[in-house]
Amino acid sequence: MASSLQYWWLSRRSLLLAILAGSVGLFRSPKPVLAASKADETAWDLSDAEWKRRLSPEAYRVLRQEGTEPPFSSALNDEKGPGTFHCSGCDLPLFSSEAKFNSGTGWPSFWQALPGAIATKIDFKLIIPRTEYHCRRCGGHQGHVFNDGPKPTGKRFCNNGVALRFQPSP
Repeated sequence: MASSLQYWWLSRRSLLLAILAGSVGLFRSPKPVLAASKADETAWDLSDAEWKRRLSPEAYRVLRQEGTEPPFSSALNDEKGPGTFHCSGCDLPLFSSEAKFNSGTGWPSFWQALPGAIATKIDFKLIIPRTEYHCRRCGGHQGHVFNDGPKPTGKRFCNNGVALRFQPSP
């Protein structure tokens, strides 16, 4: 009996230690894997001070510190014209207006990003894993992608409006 109790205690203790050791890395948010060219990486490898000079305080908080703007705070949520939505950090085209839809969430939403425009990573900030996406070129945080969007992709790219700039079609 003593040996099985001892085994049970050691197994539980080992499991607890493994969970604690794993949770240290669990809440760290790794940098997204960016597929940018070396020239792009160098051009947009700005210091924190340079990003602060370039961006508004709210855009800096969202793009560089992975913040979230309040829902229904962006005029881009209601933008319905033809054009392209660009990263407000580096001006890379991210979404076509043809992929925009009204999700009712209060943030501009798209069912598809432009090819090669974004990079993703797993985010554990709310404990449960979510897929966060960033601009492929400058690494600016855009939002999260969910699997509750419309056809044909079933995706909802929920974007911070302050992280975007709308370029109307000519």
